[in-house]
Amino acid sequence: MQAWAMTVPTDRLVHWVQQLVRIPSVNPMQTGPKALAAGPIGERALALSVADSFAGLAGDVELQDIEGERPNVYGFFHGRTERLVVLDVHTDTVTVEHMTDPPFDGRVQDGKIWGRGSVDTKASLGVILALLESWRTNGLKPEPTLLVVGSVSEEQGGLIGAVGFRAWAEARGLSIDQLIVSEPTMGCPIYGHKGGVGFEVTVHGEAAHSAMPHLGRSAILAAARAILALEEEHQRLQSEPAPTEVGAGSINVGLINGGTGGNVVPDRCTFNLGRRVTPGEDPVAIAAALRELVAQAVAPCTVDMVQMNEGSSGFYQPPDSGLVQTLAAAAGTAATTAPYGTNAIKYPGLASELVVFGPGSIERAHKATEWVGIDELEQCARAFEAWLQPR
Repeated sequence: MQAWAMTVPTDRLVHWVQQLVRIPSVNPMQTGPKALAAGPIGERALALSVADSFAGLAGDVELQDIEGERPNVYGFFHGRTERLVVLDVHTDTVTVEHMTDPPFDGRVQDGKIWGRGSVDTKASLGVILALLESWRTNGLKPEPTLLVVGSVSEEQGGLIGAVGFRAWAEARGLSIDQLIVSEPTMGCPIYGHKGGVGFEVTVHGEAAHSAMPHLGRSAILAAARAILALEEEHQRLQSEPAPTEVGAGSINVGLINGGTGGNVVPDRCTFNLGRRVTPGEDPVAIAAALRELVAQAVAPCTVDMVQMNEGSSGFYQPPDSGLVQTLAAAAGTAATTAPYGTNAIKYPGLASELVVFGPGSIERAHKATEWVGIDELEQCARAFEAWLQPR
């Protein structure tokens, strides 16, 4: 395999990532005073800036309104062939309210770029913009035609940006050969991860005086029975052989609330239920089974279960695929799987090859400080050039 030398100056990688970090794009579901003080909440300002940059780099640009003032942005860059590849980068970031650093300064310090979104995931978008700029300056074109996607609402809100992109691509009959979903993976191609199903569960009992509990039905005790049943199901899942390297499914109860007073048999209890879904599992069947398990456990109380997302299976790309091997070789890393979810769970069958890949570590994401190493940007640039083969 040909070794690709990085053609883009490092200072342009830094410039583009800094520019993106300095445009706030906090997910509207995670707003707060710090974010509001910096400018409009949401991805629109970043999408419009990226659209202008795409146009300035000779891209064919389109915006797709997903929800209110939250557009996906698309840039087509024609290559030496019509083979189509896609880089999907989500444009929203998580909250900045707990940050101890200035969230949007994009400063360079200690060989790193600091600020919200620097690693998750404006780094990848900055790298591809710097590469496109360098290729245009030097009269180069990628081998395939490249579609760069800026998608909204990955951090919270049901991956509606990814769903919107898929519908947009299918409506146009796009035949996608390879698709990279950008996330911080330390330059390791991720060829599989889990999907999920989530519920908000409300158990209904009957209130009574705590001195005469037999006259009521405790919703908290019923919820406890359900949670123990869910834990038993979780342990069963861990005991079974995992079908792929992604591992077994799992269950978590993350929030619980109930009761109105210490001397009242509680007539209501709510809890949050999450089920991680592995590649090959059916999220519809899993959702139905969870409903039945909880309903049986809470009886004679009753239960309402509101599904918080449509449910998604995991994704799995065989590690010997060409795209996985190209990225791993160029980045000097090894392919692996991931414990977290990404837009990839909305793209099964959309492309011949699907991989999650990007600079920096997921361990730095969502924290009180966030940064990406400049050397990590260089590693990503080399990998993208090996993938896109500019000449």
